[in-house]
Amino acid sequence: MNGIFTSQFRVITPDTLNGHGTLFGGTAMKWMDEVAYICATKLTGQKMVTVKVNQIRFLHPVNPGTIIEIRSEVTKIKNVSIEIKIEILAEVDDSINRQKAIEGNFIFVALDESNKPVNIRRISNN
Repeated sequence: MNGIFTSQFRVITPDTLNGHGTLFGGTAMKWMDEVAYICATKLTGQKMVTVKVNQIRFLHPVNPGTIIEIRSEVTKIKNVSIEIKIEILAEVDDSINRQKAIEGNFIFVALDESNKPVNIRRISNN
């Protein structure tokens, strides 16, 4: 939608691994939520909170030493909410080829000073 996106790169280190030696799903979901939050707040300039996460799919394991890109794209804007699609793309054999390893949708709501839902008042060009 309108090319509104945010991305972040990370390297998979030993402290991010699960018992199988691949990226821990909880860590991946935390990073996905952070990138979605950055996208939502940059877009609106408002206080935003996660209200729903759905359709998280773990498509491929991510190995240690892999460089990943966590990429967001705004898919829907409503009165008080924004839906953001998040994908984690992982290197395959080299830094040129990547595959989608994880994907999911995050929904954020704009809040006022009293933490009540409020209309999204502006859209940033950034």
